[in-house]
Amino acid sequence: MNTSPDSPHKNGNFSSNFGFIIACVGSAVGLGNIWMFPYRLGQYGGAAFLIPYLLFVFLFGWVGLSAEFAIGRRARTGTLGAYEYCFESRGKKKLGSILGWIPLLGSLGIAIGYAIIIGWVVRSCYGSITGEIFVGEAKEFFSQATGDFGSLFWNALVIILVCWILLAGTTKGIEKASRVMMPLFFVLFLVLAIWVAFLPGAKEGYEFLLIPKWDALLRSDTWVMAMGQAFFSLSITGSGMIVYGAYLDKSADIPSASLRTALFDTIAALLAAFAIMPAVFAFHIDATSGPSLMFLTLPGIFKQIPMGQVFSIFFFVSVIFAGITSLINMFEAVIESWQHRFSIPRKAAVLLCGALTLLVGIFIEAEPKVGSWMDFVSIIIVPIGAVLGAISVYYILGYDKIKEELQIGHPKPLSKSYPIFAKYIYVPLTIIVLVLGLCFHGIG
Repeated sequence: MNTSPDSPHKNGNFSSNFGFIIACVGSAVGLGNIWMFPYRLGQYGGAAFLIPYLLFVFLFGWVGLSAEFAIGRRARTGTLGAYEYCFESRGKKKLGSILGWIPLLGSLGIAIGYAIIIGWVVRSCYGSITGEIFVGEAKEFFSQATGDFGSLFWNALVIILVCWILLAGTTKGIEKASRVMMPLFFVLFLVLAIWVAFLPGAKEGYEFLLIPKWDALLRSDTWVMAMGQAFFSLSITGSGMIVYGAYLDKSADIPSASLRTALFDTIAALLAAFAIMPAVFAFHIDATSGPSLMFLTLPGIFKQIPMGQVFSIFFFVSVIFAGITSLINMFEAVIESWQHRFSIPRKAAVLLCGALTLLVGIFIEAEPKVGSWMDFVSIIIVPIGAVLGAISVYYILGYDKIKEELQIGHPKPLSKSYPIFAKYIYVPLTIIVLVLGLCFHGIG
């Protein structure tokens, strides 16, 4: 294992702090920001919901993302190698190599289901371009792709695109894709947010989002959902962000980069809320529609408005950008670990990951199947991976050792409160997220 402090990863390093942050933002900004956050913001207290949400975002960004970035950079490898590194410090390298497969399977499992859903988005975008999505009911158009083997072409197209980006050069390909897609995501959603502000009835949407319902802060479910939304929105999985840390230069300031990633992820979620909810209320649509909001409700809105086809294309293109950049991270976590563990060429690892994702995805393309798949992975496997990651960094490797890595590139000494929040608040909260996810059948 290459652990020399100055040697770059064999897959290369990010060219700059900005390139690293934009790639991490691309990984963090996903479908949950677009359809789940706007609903939860309004449902659990409006502006009052932002109080617990921002508290959790700060905490998870500060000590959660930082831990994953730091162990990746210190071990100079991704998921499997990072867990080996942590446990090797206790003479338990083999145990670490076994446990590392759990978060890695979480990344692969999410990627399989995510690719199917992004395939639906690509199909909806194509339907917006051709106008097919506006002919008849959106439900009928959507249902054509959500049966058994109903989305094979679109699923394959998404996987091929991601593999092509990752074959174009590891960090180079990731950076280039993120530098294009993420700024365009923000621009397109900003345009949509400005546009919906002029819709008659949009005021009710802003009231839903912004008028604080302070009594919501007295309800436990508000805090639970805020915690779950913040945790999963930042992609703290004990896997994906570790590999990006492995590609990070030693001069980078990890704690600052972590907080910037959390900041831009929050801005993306707020932009989505201001682009979607005013339109939903303007057309008297149920704000609790959830995932169907994207595929069934919004096409119906676009159908009724001037230049609706253009804005429909804008919307689905921006969602594609968010989805692809997240999928790139999930793939990369798996690919790098296979390179590390099995010493196989990168090209073979990329193609194997793509083929396996497609092969499994073919058999779960039906909406109920992919829904059950994603629930199992996100409620059980991913939170277990996050718990293992937190414990491995802060307890198995130990705070003193990870502090050395966090301090590199950071101009000031870490706060004396950092280990308290990391070991005695963050780590227990990862366990609580797992337990509450099981109790609530998902909180992220």
